[in-house]
Amino acid sequence: MRRRLGENTRAIHLPPAPAPRQLPIGLPVWRSASWSFENSAEYADVLGERAPGFAYSRIDNPTVAAFASGVASLEGAAAPEEVAGQAFASGMAAVNAVLLAFLRSGSHVVAPAPVYGGTYSLLTNVLARFGVSVDFVDYSDLRRVHAAVKTSTKIIYAETLTNPTMAVADIRGLYRIARDAGALLVVDSTLATPVVCRPLEHGADLVLHSATKYLGGHDDCTGGAVVGRPDLIGKVREVRIDTGSTLSPDEAFLLRRSLETLPLRVRRMCATAMVFAAAVAKHPAVRRVDYPGLPSHPGHQLARQLFDAGPEGTRFGASVTVTPHGGYEAGVMLADTLRLALIATSVGGTRTKVAHVASTTRGRLDEAGLTASGVDAGAVRFSVGLEDAEDLIADVTDALDALRSNAATRT
Repeated sequence: MRRRLGENTRAIHLPPAPAPRQLPIGLPVWRSASWSFENSAEYADVLGERAPGFAYSRIDNPTVAAFASGVASLEGAAAPEEVAGQAFASGMAAVNAVLLAFLRSGSHVVAPAPVYGGTYSLLTNVLARFGVSVDFVDYSDLRRVHAAVKTSTKIIYAETLTNPTMAVADIRGLYRIARDAGALLVVDSTLATPVVCRPLEHGADLVLHSATKYLGGHDDCTGGAVVGRPDLIGKVREVRIDTGSTLSPDEAFLLRRSLETLPLRVRRMCATAMVFAAAVAKHPAVRRVDYPGLPSHPGHQLARQLFDAGPEGTRFGASVTVTPHGGYEAGVMLADTLRLALIATSVGGTRTKVAHVASTTRGRLDEAGLTASGVDAGAVRFSVGLEDAEDLIADVTDALDALRSNAATRT
């Protein structure tokens, strides 16, 4: 342009950033909401998905796509088919997108009795209003799952490890039931991560994560992810775009960065959790420890078949549920007496966290509801972090000793 531009226009139209020829080692954060085009035809082709590119970050963003493809790569390491991924603003946004993508009015879902509370609420409080029905079943007996299937069953939903009972899903058996029913097998693998188990290798159609937990791993970001066959992921993507549940690029950067240390963190956590669970189970104040690494756990042998092993042995996850003698009050006292473990929401961070289950994550359930989900009123869930195992054991031992002393005093 020959005409000299005004100062406001010059400020707005600054020179663009240089496009480096070299690939950056660190992932760039593309904070742009929109992209510009050479001409209208290019804009139309990208928006109509006839040409690759980016138009609007609610639809796709390079940083977000990098995180989603990273999760797909980890989960699909040995999957029988190509694996694609989509990223979401939270784990529940991911669950919601999967259910909305494949359910209609009149559809039926089979889900485990101790399913995650947010998923339970979505199915019973939200989707039920639109004609979706669900049966919650004890997955320890696959005959009950098979009996719950109807001609209208579209999804069999599972969790690799349930929270807080740490029940292990028989993914291979569930796959056979889903295949025969013409339903999708959807597996929430948040507590396992691809370092412990990759459900796609065992027959799952879709795997989802609350990336806020282990994938992020530092309690500083929120997100979700879904991976599976490209044709299925395409339908999930459509729901993500239409509902606006897209992950932000800044969160995606943090999550993608954390994937690089995921194996290191989770292997260490699993090893510590194994030592921790074995030690705590011996304390006389403890009535029960739920951890699949213990031979006494009903899912131990199944976990050994499905879960990965390394030099340290089979990885059984890093969440341990400890139930002391004494019921509800004893569980509260145990959580409150700990010094190293933090009373906090969520799992998978570098710091060990605890939650008295009946008063927090299952706080809306009455005694009958707790029993139906296999949860004792005194249960305390430990999300084992990266501290030294000896320190965590000493912390919980002191708290259990105090609990036992208090019980003796009262009697």
